[in-house]
Amino acid sequence: MSGLNVYVGPATVESLADAVTSAGGQLTPLADAEAIVYFGNDDPQELADMLHPGIKWVQLPHAGIEPWQQAGLLTRGPVFSCSSGAYGYAVAEHALAFMLSAARSLHADARTRTWGPKNTRMFSGSTVALIGAGGIGRNLIKLLTPFNVKIVAVSDVPVPGADLTVPPEDYRTLLPQADYVVIGVPYVPATHHMISTAEFALMKTDAWLINVARGPIVDTDALVAALGSGTIGGAAMDVTDPEPLPDGHPLWTLPNALISPHCANPDSEYWAGLNQRTHDNVVAYLKAGGPVGLAGLVAADRGF
Repeated sequence: MSGLNVYVGPATVESLADAVTSAGGQLTPLADAEAIVYFGNDDPQELADMLHPGIKWVQLPHAGIEPWQQAGLLTRGPVFSCSSGAYGYAVAEHALAFMLSAARSLHADARTRTWGPKNTRMFSGSTVALIGAGGIGRNLIKLLTPFNVKIVAVSDVPVPGADLTVPPEDYRTLLPQADYVVIGVPYVPATHHMISTAEFALMKTDAWLINVARGPIVDTDALVAALGSGTIGGAAMDVTDPEPLPDGHPLWTLPNALISPHCANPDSEYWAGLNQRTHDNVVAYLKAGGPVGLAGLVAADRGF
């Protein structure tokens, strides 16, 4: 293929434009474009208005694609790709920090104002269940290597580095054995509230839930009840439902809840990951002569 005409916008992002041109693409007005590297206000209608019959590929700016999925935009004709997996290492690092904090009770010690009792345990030798083994899960496996933990994972295919892999429909079988349950699946209708009252009841009473995926995957009301009753040991969340979590919400005051404000992927890593994903996908498009072999390819029938 001799070239690829790409529109970057509607917001002007110089680094994305550079990613396109350094990969061999040409920047063009929307009317002449074959591909869109979208960066705007995330309003599905804004992107819908940009899609004309000549558009064959759209690069979305985030790993999560819920707004466009819910608007039915992903079945409109072009091939869509997203940033899924591009930020896997950064988010995996955050998940590891959550688990180490839970094991060593740093969340509780940071809140206390007196020299209290010891309530720590070794992280080494524990069992970590990865509910989802995509970019986050696979990077987390690498980070867990020095800790001598048992890793059990949920995936359609065997996961390298995991001691056990079960198919998605069997994810509940991993909950009773896990000391840490890490949520890393995409948010689609099938994963809405996949962790709720029944699932908490299967977990160990000292187990921790780690959510670095999307808030609505976990039933918040059921989580508050499980934390308050001691059904599980604790929960660490970079994402919540609702989000932002309102001031005064019970999760803020529960002593066994640790919350960060959706910051697992730092801004610096966001741009580095998106720029690299854009560059690599333009290269792949040019090599294949079309939208084939793209990273983060969205399967419209699955919603991710």
